[in-house]
Amino acid sequence: MAAYHVVLVHFPIALWMTSALCIVIRAFHDGGLGQAMDRALPVFLVLGMILGALAYVVGLMVWPWETISSTPMGRNHMLLASWSLAYFTLLALIRGRHGSAIWEGLSRWVMFVLAGIGVVLVGITGTLGGHLVGNYTEASALLRKLGWEVYTTYYLPDMTLMIVGAVVVILLALGLTGRKRPTSG
Repeated sequence: MAAYHVVLVHFPIALWMTSALCIVIRAFHDGGLGQAMDRALPVFLVLGMILGALAYVVGLMVWPWETISSTPMGRNHMLLASWSLAYFTLLALIRGRHGSAIWEGLSRWVMFVLAGIGVVLVGITGTLGGHLVGNYTEASALLRKLGWEVYTTYYLPDMTLMIVGAVVVILLALGLTGRKRPTSG
């Protein structure tokens, strides 16, 4: 049954990475290519959300919580898998709520930053999941250099917390600056 989870996770990963690419292209292009990416984006986000939830549930069916939570790597993988699924679900809701107006003003750059954060989340989630099934990558060496030993550390390294804090401040500033001001009249 583990093979089903391993196969399933590749679909939301591909859809989320493609969504991020659509966001990057749309952030920089207003023409035909950008418009095409914007039309495809909701489909990729919603399909990624559905298949991500399916992969998540199958993962919980394959590896009981007692097993996956017994190691720091397992706990980190579950934490990041939860964040990735929630994150891209929120991106789908944001895009669905605001439509193509999301590309006006500074909000296009907020979407650009959000796409980058999503790529990092999914990349680390996949790295940890790969390690859990015996497929090791060099990404863990990078995480190690940032202070996160994937085999023993169950926490967010200080640098990660600082980056998250900085991104929150930047996104809040962009949101407040780009907020539509009421016109008097």
